[in-house]
Amino acid sequence: MPIRRFYRPKNFRPVKPILWFLFLLAVVGLFSVLAVFVIFARNLPNPSNLEDRTITESTKIYDRTGKIILYDIHGEERRTVIPFNEIPQAVKDATIVSEDKDFYKHHGLDFMAILRAVWLNFTSNSLQGGSTITQQFVKKSILTSERTFTRKIKEAILALELERKYSKDEILNFYLNQIPYGINAYGIEAAAETYFSKKAEDLTLAEAAVLASLIRAPSYYSPYGDHKGELIKRQHMVLDKMAEINFISRSESEKAKAQPLNFSKIRSSIQAPHFVFYVKGLLEEKYGEDYVERAGLRIITTLDWQLQNAAEEAVVAGADRNDKVGAHNAALVALDPKTGQILALVGSRDYFKDPLPEGCAPGLDCQFEGNVNVVTRLRQPGSAFKPFVYATAFKKGYTDQTILFDVPTQFDTGCNALGQPQSEGVKCYSPRNFDFKFRGPVTARQALANSLNVPSVQMLYLAGVEDSINTAEDMGLSTLKDRSRFGLSLVLGGGEVKLLELASAFGIFATDGVRHQPVSILRIEDGRGNVLEEFKDEPSQVLDQEVVRLVTDILSDNNARVPIFGPRSPLFFEGRPVAAKTGTTNEFRDGWTIGYTPSLVAGVWVGNNDNSPIKQEPGVYVAAPIWRDFMTRAFEQLNLSPESFTPPQPREVSKPILNGQHIINSEIHSTLYYINRDDPTGPAPSNPYADPMFNNWESAVRAWFGAITKPAPKTQSATSSPQINN
Repeated sequence: MPIRRFYRPKNFRPVKPILWFLFLLAVVGLFSVLAVFVIFARNLPNPSNLEDRTITESTKIYDRTGKIILYDIHGEERRTVIPFNEIPQAVKDATIVSEDKDFYKHHGLDFMAILRAVWLNFTSNSLQGGSTITQQFVKKSILTSERTFTRKIKEAILALELERKYSKDEILNFYLNQIPYGINAYGIEAAAETYFSKKAEDLTLAEAAVLASLIRAPSYYSPYGDHKGELIKRQHMVLDKMAEINFISRSESEKAKAQPLNFSKIRSSIQAPHFVFYVKGLLEEKYGEDYVERAGLRIITTLDWQLQNAAEEAVVAGADRNDKVGAHNAALVALDPKTGQILALVGSRDYFKDPLPEGCAPGLDCQFEGNVNVVTRLRQPGSAFKPFVYATAFKKGYTDQTILFDVPTQFDTGCNALGQPQSEGVKCYSPRNFDFKFRGPVTARQALANSLNVPSVQMLYLAGVEDSINTAEDMGLSTLKDRSRFGLSLVLGGGEVKLLELASAFGIFATDGVRHQPVSILRIEDGRGNVLEEFKDEPSQVLDQEVVRLVTDILSDNNARVPIFGPRSPLFFEGRPVAAKTGTTNEFRDGWTIGYTPSLVAGVWVGNNDNSPIKQEPGVYVAAPIWRDFMTRAFEQLNLSPESFTPPQPREVSKPILNGQHIINSEIHSTLYYINRDDPTGPAPSNPYADPMFNNWESAVRAWFGAITKPAPKTQSATSSPQINN
């Protein structure tokens, strides 16, 4: 039987196995997706019952004893459901613009937003979301906010099913009646009542934009917290977008931006509010806002309740006294320098003070907002920065007996001795002391103890701006990053710092150079009592102990500071060694006092939030009394016996200029004549004129000497040297 042959058409190609595999995979995937969808869709809760949603358990913040509740983060939810037609159109439009501009175009999922979020998550360090209003409603009212792939699948499926069952208006109605706006306010009606003391139907366009701006992060953007300015920026962005897509006109947008916002006064049983919201912010940054509100955590903080009361009373009493000199606000923070634990924190004189009215007349109400936490705000420290400069100089080999010259000096090489610029655009820098007096040659000890400005600028030049910033950063000051901004005025407080970091850094002087990071939480427990996190001290040596002992020896030397401060200033404690430094900024805008013992460090700031000046009163008059009042009470409450600081070891150096002598070989010259500033204990410079600052310093010393003496003989003994009153 002949073999039968089969012929194939020329264009015929066999189906490759890989195509069959892909086809089967697609079929299986499709059926899997459909199966999952059916399972979840079948269990979709009925949104009409979601108004009864309750929070499982609230998180509570306690003092260090675990007995006093400072704040219940989530008490009873306040929610009033209102019909969709009673919600102003401005609220609906602002919410859509803020959260999901294509809400009425998609079917529950915005695939372009999802792809954009995925791309940003892979190409940047920020975590971006692509959730629609429908998805947000599902997450906040049906599921949880946990960041897992499984939850995102559930969210997407439920969002699609929700869109299938309900109209867009119904979903938006569910959303606006359910979502949290912060301060336990759920839904737009409760939010309107909480923030503006009115019904939702009475909200203005400006107020509607504010509430829509809160949705993204209610705690962060709270008008009662530290980020009110960012809330207003977000409100303006929402109004601009509403105008862009023709929800409102451009003129309506601009008019709403200019409208005064009169926020309601917060009424709460909260204790130590500035401290509590500082802690709450740390918790939310680490665990997420939703988890903190729902998890029923027990937070044991470092706060000493008795010291907190003492701090609040000292701040209020001091601020009341200072009203007469135009300093209407004050802040205080106290820490244990041996552990870094925050014991007391008062961010402003009255947290519950009514918010500022727009365009208020000059006076008390315009000078501070109670909810602002100045302890964590940027302010210029004035002379309170000087110890970091002197510590840097001592590290390099300068001594507390180093001679500096408190004489009129130009510190810009483009200026002559008379303070006249030698070229266009040069600004001559010639600092003066608080009392407008000059004292001639002084030691570094005298200069720091009496907070003399000209010698301190000289010391910064000798120590180096870069190295001084390095010292400050090693000690915990984190806000001097843009070094190009800073010159010799840094020693007089030209760089902004935070009171909390400044006080913590001074604590390093109290602990022989050991740094303890400021900490506010001792322990975090979950709802079952399991410890999630517990304080563990991790000290680090950041300065040589002899350097800090020398700084402390100067700051606690009451005899050395008598010429400026007097023998019994607020910095002096009879029978108790206490180190302290004051500070006053240009035009008397800020007053400071930071002081410490081996077991307690406290810092006080006084001024006005709007940066308006005080009536020419330095820190020792406006801030030091508050600091002293608190320290006195703290010593009693903590039962702290007087503690002595460890004195520095005596140090011998051969250079006369480092040993307190300003007449050397019968001559008087500036410090730079004898010192190579990068090697102070080494040989004198062979050509001092090579230093760009030498001419200015030398001519200043010569002018001073010529002004106080008749023509001097060629030789002059040290005993016949003119005496300067220090």
